[in-house]
Amino acid sequence: MVENRSETGLFRLDLEEISERVTTCTKCRLSENRTNAVPGEGDGNTDLLFVGEGPGRQEDEQGRPFVGRAGKKLTEILESVSLERSQVYITNIVKCRPPENRTPKSDEVESCFPYLEAQIAEINPSIIVTLGNAATKTLLDIDEGITSSRGKFYTWRGSIEVFPMFHPSYLLRNPSKKKGSPKHQTWKDIKKVKNALTSS
Repeated sequence: MVENRSETGLFRLDLEEISERVTTCTKCRLSENRTNAVPGEGDGNTDLLFVGEGPGRQEDEQGRPFVGRAGKKLTEILESVSLERSQVYITNIVKCRPPENRTPKSDEVESCFPYLEAQIAEINPSIIVTLGNAATKTLLDIDEGITSSRGKFYTWRGSIEVFPMFHPSYLLRNPSKKKGSPKHQTWKDIKKVKNALTSS
C-alpha cells in the first residue's frame, strides 16, 4: 500500500497494517515473553479512543484489549452512558504484556509509541480518554498524577481533546460508590465525555 506522511511526521497506515506490524514487532524486550501482541480493536471511524497502560494476562492470551475484569468494568462504564464497545476504539500505550503487569519502562513506551501515534492519526478521534497514570503521563507529558489530572480536558497536539480518567482496575481495588469515591467520580467523568461528544 502507499504510505503518506501525516502532519505528525509519521507514516499514515491503515489500522490493519498497524496491527500486522504490532503482531510481528520485536523492538523491545516485551516481545520476548508475549503469547500475543494486543494492537487494539473497535470502530476505526469513531470519535472516541480509549488508551490504557498495557495488556494483562487475559489480554495476552486472547490478543484483545480489556477482556479481563478491568475490561468488564470498562464495558460497564461505557454502558452507563449508552455506549457499546463496538462504537469506540480501545488500545494501550504498550501492545505487549509487561511481566507481572508492571508499569511499562520508558524505553518500552518509546519503542511502542509510534504505533499509538499511527492509530491516532488514522482514527483521528475528537476525544482520547486516557485510563490511568501511565497513559495520561505518556500522552500529556505532565507530572501530576491521575487523581489531580482526571476529569479535565487537555489538548493534544493542538487539535484532539484528551480526557484522563481512572483506570478500571483502580475501581476494582476501590469499590466504594460513595460520593467523591473514584467510582463515583468515574461515572461523572464518562457523562462529561458523552456530553462533549454529543455537543460537538
